Order: sequence, then structure tokens, then C-alpha cells
Amino acid sequence: MTSAFLQHQWKAFWRSKNTGKSIAVRIVMTLLILYLFANLLVVAFFLDKIFKGVFPSQDIISSFNSFLLYYFFIDLLMRFQLQELPTLSVRPYLNLPVKKNQIVNYLCLTSLWSGFNFTPFILTLPFLINVVLTLKGGAVFAAFIVAIFGLTMFNHFFSLWLKRKVNLNGWFMVGFLLVLTTLSLLDFHWKIISISAFSKTVFNLLFINAYYSSVPVLLAIIMFFINYRFLRNNLYLDELRSDTSGEKTSTEIPFLSRFGMAGELAVTEIKLILRNKRSKSSLTICSLMMFYGLLFYTNPAYGHGYGWKIFAAMFMTGIFIINYGQFMFSWQSGHFDGILAHRIRAEDFIRSKFILFTIFSGAAFILTIPYVYFGWRVLLVQFAMFLWNLGVNSLVILFFANRNYRKIDLSKGGSFNWEGVGASQWLVSLPLLIFPYVIFAPLNYLGQPEAAVLIIGLTGLIFIITRPFWITKLTENFKQQRYLIAEGFRS
Repeated sequence: MTSAFLQHQWKAFWRSKNTGKSIAVRIVMTLLILYLFANLLVVAFFLDKIFKGVFPSQDIISSFNSFLLYYFFIDLLMRFQLQELPTLSVRPYLNLPVKKNQIVNYLCLTSLWSGFNFTPFILTLPFLINVVLTLKGGAVFAAFIVAIFGLTMFNHFFSLWLKRKVNLNGWFMVGFLLVLTTLSLLDFHWKIISISAFSKTVFNLLFINAYYSSVPVLLAIIMFFINYRFLRNNLYLDELRSDTSGEKTSTEIPFLSRFGMAGELAVTEIKLILRNKRSKSSLTICSLMMFYGLLFYTNPAYGHGYGWKIFAAMFMTGIFIINYGQFMFSWQSGHFDGILAHRIRAEDFIRSKFILFTIFSGAAFILTIPYVYFGWRVLLVQFAMFLWNLGVNSLVILFFANRNYRKIDLSKGGSFNWEGVGASQWLVSLPLLIFPYVIFAPLNYLGQPEAAVLIIGLTGLIFIITRPFWITKLTENFKQQRYLIAEGFRS
């Protein structure tokens, strides 16, 4: 049955109207991956010299062992962001005698064809052959190969399981990022634990008994069956979901019902974000940006002034507005004609965007409140930039959205995908980055940085209070541009 699925996928690819474009993209991506692999191979051949130069007083194999767990943590994070889920449209097979196990087996098998599964061997195999095999013998060498294979497979199936869980419940992503952040703080900031020391201890056990390498393989097998069972139990969940089971209110998020049609449109767009690859990739980037403060607030190189704090706070509290908003309207390019043909007022359509910005930016501000640990000034700057993002940056984003005519295919992932990127995306970055410093720079020069931050926040608050006026202006502009936007999305 697996061969039949492969044959169907092959025919679907060649019969698609975008075959030429897909082939070009695949060629470019293949060349890029080969280039990255070549760079990794060069690093791999000099890995022993790198460890010897960085840690001259340590045993070279122990130094290698101390970094293995760090690599697999980074590998897991990269997989979560970049690795695509294997797909197969199951709807055509629902009325055929095809077992669930056959579909799940196909998805598990095809998922193994990933560059992430080759990377650890490309990076470590030359070192293992030149150093471990020479100094420790064939048994230890084989044990390292088996252990690295087990950890690679564990990361592979864990990332697939986690991404599917996130698709059903976004809190899993929050929990995953919190765990990684906590481990990073405990290791690098508070020095309570040492992942490096633990990694060295674990992999040094392979010198004592090569059979310890079976532990990562056992963990990988367990993770495989967890992923397999979850996929089998939820295989048809999205495709069999029906909205005809009963009458519902105008919105499935009760507190948004008070906003009428604008609230319903906001709920619809939230579903769009959570159910499509490209928009979920954007949301993942927004989640990762919550840790931006750890880069700026803990690094003495950025000083104790307000300049860099404003930059970091603007991105953390407004990353959704900036990252998702730069493609505003393009996210709905596939059904934009339907929006124009529907009985939807342009004013409600624009208001729904402000509701969406307020929800996600408000959540980002709440999640960044713990940065008050680095001082009350940090919280002051973040609150000021939260108001600025809602009041000013949201208007700038929607102003440029009325001039964005590039469509986006939501089914495609966000990694190395430049679809929808145009001149407006570059132009919008200028006012977003410059406007706050137009206020801040003169007052900071006069020795009043706190006053500058307060004025930035007050400016944002004034624009929020006067939002009805700006919505009217944006609505008028949208009515003038909507047919040009629709025409651009069709081409």
C-alpha cells in the first residue's frame, strides 16, 4: 500500500498546475541543502582540531561528549521551527478499504526523509572515525553510532508528535518553550545545573559498556509508538470535523461576541492562523521572540540605557503586529473575493484586525512581564511600547496593507518561503523602527530618557483613544483600494 501512496503522490505532483514552480523551488532548496551539508562536512573534518584549540586542557573525546546534548537540544528546536510534517490527503481514501495503520505507516516512513536526520552523522562521523575508532576501538565507535542514531530518531518523532499536539492545542508550544527557557536559565544564568557535565557523564558511560547505547534507541522506539498512536487516533480529526452538528452563536470565543461581525471575523482569522502552515510558522516566530529580552537585558554590551530596551520591547510586545501584520490581507488572499462579495462592512473588516492585534499583543505583553526581574524600568519600557504598538504601529501596518497586492499560499511552510514579500514589506520596516526614536533621541540627548519613554507610551495611548477616527480613514482608503488588492490576489 505504501508504494500505491507514493505513486498517487507522484502523479498528484506532476499533474498540479504549479509543477514548474515546485520543481524550481525544489532545485533551489536541494542546492542550498547540499551547500549546507558541504559546510558541515568541512567543520566535521576539523572538529578534533576545533575541540583541541578551544579546550586544550581537556581530553578531546570528553570535550566532544560534553557538547552532544547541546547539539540535540538545538536540533530539536530547529526541527520544531523548520521541519515540515509529512502530509497525505486522506479524504479520497475514506470510502475505500484502506486501513488506518497503512496510512500511518506511510506517514511515518516518508517522514524519515529529512535533512535533519542526516545532519548529525555528517557532522560527527569523520570525528568518530578519526578519533574514537582510533583511540577506543570498534565497539565504542559502534556504540556512539547507535546512540547518535537513537537520539536522532527520538528528536525526529518527538518533534512530529509535538507539532501535531500544537496544532490541536497551542498551550503545548508554550509549555515546550518554557521548558527550554527554564533549562537555559538554570544552566547559563543561574548556574544551578550543567547540561555539559551531564552530557559528558552520560556519553562517557559508553566507554564502560557499549550496551548503554541501547537506551537512546529504546527512548526512540517509545517515542515512535507514542507518535504512531497519537497519529492513528487523530488521523481524521481535522477532515471529519463538521460545523453542522448543532446551532452555534456567531462566535466560538464568547468574549468576542460583543464586537459583533468584527469579533466573528477576528475569530475566523484566529482559526486561519492555527490551521495553516505559513501562518503557524509566523506564530512560532512570534513565540520565539518572547525570549528576545534575554539577549538585550542580560548583555552588558548593550548598556543600561533605554535605547536598546525600546528596540527589544517593541519587538517582543509587537512582534505579531510586525511579523504577521506585514502580510495583512495577503493571508486572506485565497478568499478575499468572497469577503468583498459577502455582506461584510469594510469598517468591521478593519476593526477585526485591531481586535486581532490587541489579543496577540496583549498576550505578548503579559508573557514578558517577568522581565521586571531585570528592573522596573524594563517593565515601564515594555508597557510604553505595548501602547505604542497598539496605537501607532498597528495603524502603520494597516496603512501599508492597503497597498499590498501579493497573495500567499497558506498551505506552504514559512521556512525559506518568500511568497508575498514585496516592496511594501521593506518600506513598512522604516517607520516602525524610526518613529519611536524620533521622540526618544532628542529627549535622551537632553538627559530625559524616562520622559521620552513616557511620551512614547502617551502617544500610543492617544492614538488608541482616537482609534475610531483612524478606522474611518483606513476604511475609506480600503474602499478605494479593495478592487486593486483583489485583482493582485487573483494574478
